Amino acid sequence: MPVANVLVTGASRGLGLAIARKLAVAGYSVITIARHEGAEIAAAISDAEQSRRGPLHFRAYDLSDLSGIHELVKRLRKEFGPIYGLVNNAGLGTSGLLATMHDSQIESLVQLNVVSPLILTKYVVRSMMADGGGRIVNIASIVSFTGYKGLAAYAATKASMIGFTRSLAREVGSLGINVNAIAPGFMDTEMTQGLTAKQSSQILRRSALGRLAEVEDIANAVEFLIGERGRNITGTVMTIDAGNTA
Repeated sequence: MPVANVLVTGASRGLGLAIARKLAVAGYSVITIARHEGAEIAAAISDAEQSRRGPLHFRAYDLSDLSGIHELVKRLRKEFGPIYGLVNNAGLGTSGLLATMHDSQIESLVQLNVVSPLILTKYVVRSMMADGGGRIVNIASIVSFTGYKGLAAYAATKASMIGFTRSLAREVGSLGINVNAIAPGFMDTEMTQGLTAKQSSQILRRSALGRLAEVEDIANAVEFLIGERGRNITGTVMTIDAGNTA
């Protein structure tokens, strides 16, 4: 039986790389996409080769190049075969007050966080429809439904992914395709390193568990939703935030 291919975007480091590693350990053939390879993903690919579990591949692509996404999917299908899973993780975490944010920053946020995953999903889901099923997981954020000062534009893009998830799940569910979203809370990643000590303290105080969620928690949830145990879950948003929104 061939190994199922899962495409993970924004997987050269951080959360995307943690997801890719987790899926490879679970036995999937993982195809990672990012603009540049970098040392972290190169080391992960080497580790996967030595472990002899699921293979880990990297293909460089800038998802802001919307016109080339169709060809990208065609190339990946030709090289690797059917794409069973898609994890839309790539995105910008640009912060700033909306009133002072430059128009170009807003445009970049919307393009990479909303338009790119929609177009990528469009072409991947076509192949899933032809292949008779698949799994799609969109990475959203708790700020899409809680709000956070300085993240209005970012929150808008992540909220759109939740609406996209729920609607697409209804469009393709009868074809055996599950579509879900994960809304991580604040994590200790590059996207939160810009928080002040006061902001970090406030987040910890609001957490029911008194800590931040970790990238491994989100990776575990992605593996669950991609796998057979998640076969009857679709159109949902899984919140993983150590109780920050409890």
